Amino acid sequence: MKKGKQYNSTEGDRTLARPFLQPLALALVCIVFISLVLTMGLVDLRTLDNTLAGYMRDRGLAIIRNVHQVAEHHFQRLTQSQMARLEVATGPSISDEDFSLQESLIINLVELAREIDSEWETGKYSSEQLAFFAAREELRLIAFVNDQGIVTYKSRVVPSELLGLVDAVVRGREEIKVNIYNRGGSKDGLGFIALRRKSGRGTIILALDHQNIVSWSLRLCIQKAIYEVGQSPDTFYFIVQDQAGRTLGQAGEMLEGRREKPEIVSTEKDTSGVVSRKIILAGQHVLEIEAPISFGKGFAGVARVGLKRERADQVLKKEQGRLLVSMGFLVVITFISMWLLYKNQNRHLARMQEIERQLHQAERLSALGRLAAGVAHEIRNPLNAISMASQRLQRNNPDQLTSVIRDEISRLNRIIEEFLIFSKSRKLEFGHHDLIELLGQIVLLINEEADSRGIKVLTRGDYTSFIVLMDFDKLKQAIFNIVKNAMESISGKGSVTLSVEPERKGWISLKILDTGSGLTANEIEQIFNPDYTTKEKGLGLGLPLAYEIIRGHGGEVKVWSKKGSGTSFEILLPGSEGQER
Repeated sequence: MKKGKQYNSTEGDRTLARPFLQPLALALVCIVFISLVLTMGLVDLRTLDNTLAGYMRDRGLAIIRNVHQVAEHHFQRLTQSQMARLEVATGPSISDEDFSLQESLIINLVELAREIDSEWETGKYSSEQLAFFAAREELRLIAFVNDQGIVTYKSRVVPSELLGLVDAVVRGREEIKVNIYNRGGSKDGLGFIALRRKSGRGTIILALDHQNIVSWSLRLCIQKAIYEVGQSPDTFYFIVQDQAGRTLGQAGEMLEGRREKPEIVSTEKDTSGVVSRKIILAGQHVLEIEAPISFGKGFAGVARVGLKRERADQVLKKEQGRLLVSMGFLVVITFISMWLLYKNQNRHLARMQEIERQLHQAERLSALGRLAAGVAHEIRNPLNAISMASQRLQRNNPDQLTSVIRDEISRLNRIIEEFLIFSKSRKLEFGHHDLIELLGQIVLLINEEADSRGIKVLTRGDYTSFIVLMDFDKLKQAIFNIVKNAMESISGKGSVTLSVEPERKGWISLKILDTGSGLTANEIEQIFNPDYTTKEKGLGLGLPLAYEIIRGHGGEVKVWSKKGSGTSFEILLPGSEGQER
C-alpha cells in the first residue's frame, strides 16, 4: 500500500507543552563561562607563582654569586699573604684585612684544639675516633705530649723536628706556640699550633700541611663571606659543601643536624645545573636554590640557599582571595540574571500559551459556527419535507405521509444528537482500563451489522491485556466511529482488521485496516475537519469526534491510504504500567 498523508494529533499540544529550554541553555553557557574564568584565574595564579618563584630563584642566585665573589676575594688576599711571618717583624707587609683573616684562622684552630682537648679529657673520643676526626677536619695530625716530651697519643707519626719546635710549650715555658704561615723550620713544611692542655698536664699539637692550610683558609673565607653578604631577612639557611658532602660554611637553620627530612614538593633543573626545589622544612615553605661553585682548580662544590616563601605565599593568598571574591560575585550575578530571565521568559511563554489557547478556542467556535450553519441547512430539508407532507396529509394517503414525517423527525434527532456529542467530546473521565477488553466490546457491537453486509471483522495479536489510562466510554465511541467509517467505505464484501502491539517505549499502537474504496490526498487532508463530509445524509462528525477524543487522551492518529486500495488508521496511545502478554 502506498504511503499517504500522515497526521500527528498532538502536534499542537506539544508546541504548548514543550519545556522552556532557554534557562537550561543559559545555565550551560554560564557554567562554561564561569569554568573559563576559573581556569583563567587558576592559570594566572600559576603564572604568578612561577613569576614569584623565578624572582626568588634569581635573588638566590644573586646571593650565591655575591658570597662566591666575596669569598674568592678573601681567599686570594689570604693566599697571597701566606708567607707573612707572625713572630718576626721583617717580611712582606700585610694589610689590616689580611691580618684579620690570618688571625681568624688561627683563632679557629685554637678553638678546635681546646674542643679536642676537652672531649679527650672526658673520654668522649677514642683513639680510632680521634684519627677519624683528624681526617674529617683536614688536620695532618693530632698529638698529645706529656711534660717529659713523650708522645702519649698521635693520629700519625710526629716528626722530631716538630717536637723540637714545640719544646718550649711542652716544658711549660710557654702556653701557646703558633706557626702556620712561616713553615721553614719544619722539614715537612708543616704548620702547627701547640697549646698547653686545660688540665695543665701536657700539650696538644695540631699540625697542618699546605693542602690542609689551603682548605682551612677556604672554609674561613667562605664562612666570613656568608656572614657578610649571604644573609637577609628572607634567608632561611645558606650552606656550601664540597663534592664529598663536607660542609665548608653555613648560616641559618641548616639541613644538617636536623632530625626531620625536608618534604620536597617540586624540583626543577635547568641546563646550567641550577636546581630549584620547593620544600617544606620545620613547618616553613622554602624555595631552595642549588648552584655549582668553584675556586680556581683546587675546589668544586655546591652552594645552597633556602629562601622563605612567606611573602610570596601571602601574595598568592591575596590573589586567591580576590579570585574567590570575583568568582562569588560572578556566580551571584549569573544566577540572578538567570532567574530574572527565567521569570521574564516564563511570563512571556505563559502569555503566548494563553494566546494560543484563545486562538484554539476561537477556531473551535468558528468550527462550531460552521457546524451550526450545516445543522441549520440539514434541519431545513427535513422541515420542508415535514411541511409539504403536512399539506398533502389533507389530500393524500395519510399512512404513507405519516411514515415520511416519522423518518424525517428521526433524521432531525440524529443530526442534533451528533452535534451535541461533538460539542461535549472534551469532557473526559480517566481510569486504568484494558484496551483488549474495549476492542472486544466493539467487535461484539459491530459483528451483526458486518455479517449482514458480508464484511469480516478480524483481530490480530496474541496480547491478553493492555492497560491504558482512558475514558473507557469515550475512547470506545472514538474507535467505534473509525471502525464504522471503515465499514461504510466498503461497497461490497470486504474486511476490517484490528491489531494491537507495543510501539516505541511507553506507547501502544492500534491499527485499523479496511479493504474499502480508499481516500484521495485531498480527502485525507479534510477527513478530520468538522465541516467536511462525503455523506449524503448526516453531519459526518464521526471522524472529527474520534480525532478530538484521541487527542484528549494524549494520543496520535496517522492515516495511510490510496484511492481504490483501502485505508489504514494507526492510533498511538500512551501506555501504562502492568502490560501483560
